[in-house]
Amino acid sequence: MGKDHIKRLAAPKTWHVKRKKIKYITKPMPGPHSLETGTSLNILLKEILNYAVTTREAKKILNTNDIKIDGKTRKNFRFPVGIFDTIEFTNTNEFFRIVLNKKGKLGIIKIKKEEALLKPCKIIGKTMVRGKLQLNLFDGKNIFADDGTYKVGDTLLLALPQDKISKHIKLGKNSTIFLAGGKHIGEIGNVENIVEDKVIYKDSKGDLIETSKKYAFVVGDSNTSITLG
Repeated sequence: MGKDHIKRLAAPKTWHVKRKKIKYITKPMPGPHSLETGTSLNILLKEILNYAVTTREAKKILNTNDIKIDGKTRKNFRFPVGIFDTIEFTNTNEFFRIVLNKKGKLGIIKIKKEEALLKPCKIIGKTMVRGKLQLNLFDGKNIFADDGTYKVGDTLLLALPQDKISKHIKLGKNSTIFLAGGKHIGEIGNVENIVEDKVIYKDSKGDLIETSKKYAFVVGDSNTSITLG
């Protein structure tokens, strides 16, 4: 098979697919998400939403211009979709967000229309470009900012599709985090302390858990800013 496909058995563990079905599966084109944090629109339509049985059917749906990812129409069946992306079906007025469940699998939840215009994006880097501060986000976006209070690990709540900063959510004591990796993947908790590259948070049972700072994705100040389940 060509570069457009990979073997199902070799597909990332985050993909919610049947491993022993057809031998090959669609590989997402290079884009905003890695293979671990994203999958293709084809897989989304066929194996997560069950809106199509074949790739031909998936392409037919995409050619209607009815599907928007993060507020922008997408037609390529290999386009990558991943964690916290929003999906809008304009013809049926349905809205979804992609999340990671507690088994570490990519899945979807239904959301309201207003939420489909908001997306949390973690700051993973900062650079100076022609004297201006540029924030590098986890999904490949780069946004210019005037304020110097932004830190790596913080989250920007973006208004879609313009990618305009709606809110700056800081990683700090009491902030709400979603675990996007590690053995506590899919959990939500509140930060108790941050020590170097470790985050100590309180889970829903009230237990204190330590995790790597790289897995912590801030999703709210004291409560989640978006629906996650």
